[in-house]
Amino acid sequence: MTRFENHKGFKRTFKENKMTLGLMFPLESYTGSFPEMDPAEQMRLAKMVEDYGFASLFVRDAPLYDPDFGDVGGLYDPWMFLSYVAAHTKDIALGTGSIVTTLRNPLHTAKSAATLEKLSDGRLLFGAASGDRPIEFPAFKVDAEDKGELFRESIEVMRQLWREAFPEIQTERVNLTKGDVVPKPEMADIPVFGTGYSGQTLEWLAANTDGWLFYPQDLVGQKKLINQWRAAAGSFKPFAMPLALDLSERPGETAKPLPVGFRAGRHFLIDYLNAYQDAGVNHVMIALKQNSRPAEEVIQELGEYVVPKFPAHIEPKYSFLNFK
Repeated sequence: MTRFENHKGFKRTFKENKMTLGLMFPLESYTGSFPEMDPAEQMRLAKMVEDYGFASLFVRDAPLYDPDFGDVGGLYDPWMFLSYVAAHTKDIALGTGSIVTTLRNPLHTAKSAATLEKLSDGRLLFGAASGDRPIEFPAFKVDAEDKGELFRESIEVMRQLWREAFPEIQTERVNLTKGDVVPKPEMADIPVFGTGYSGQTLEWLAANTDGWLFYPQDLVGQKKLINQWRAAAGSFKPFAMPLALDLSERPGETAKPLPVGFRAGRHFLIDYLNAYQDAGVNHVMIALKQNSRPAEEVIQELGEYVVPKFPAHIEPKYSFLNFK
């Protein structure tokens, strides 16, 4: 049991000892820094993803395009884009992977997150990060040496704003003595997931967040880290990771490594996911950028052959039949 067991996005995505699958925007295969990310096409595929029973759709946050970083990220503003996705879907969880909270005032971020939580009918999974693109910190006049402290501040301030009416808050970036941030989330909170360490100790993350988004690593290393996370958390808090996948059209093709992922056929993919589920991973967000096949084709194959083995936690819809 968790305090978010009745949160629509959380309960669709997370359950102890089980894994579900999500996809990361853009839902397309591309080379170079910029995806096409046509809104109409992305929404058509997003509905397809939801219909196949994936648990989530995640979007990245990159406040600035850094040409030296090699990828523009999510292209669109994550809050505005996920609001657009929310309007075109019904039940799938909507995740940020991850909002760079150190570069935003917590008052703005708290309002944006609470707004999306309301507009999506409780589907937001709020991944938060301290940032990793070097050009962003001087551009926003933020000292990169302070990002760990600013990350802590952002989580603590947002949580207070979500649960309290007219709080008085004094921090490095906030001088709130009058007024309030609205709307308030229905549960007076939103599930927040730290990304990597974000300049924190594992113990702080376990005490102050609701789950952990961490990077892929070898099975032994990931299992060891998950065990440490579980011990620090004391109760079930999910562990999720991204995966870059180039899904081969040949189901039996063995794996060839890619940065933070691999190229392989679906048989290897299923074995890989089973092994990481046994290690304690609760959710995997698949990125399609490096695919050599059209995204629609990959989504269809995943939806027909892989997702049924790692289904979203969806309550059955009962019908009342008249038996005579």
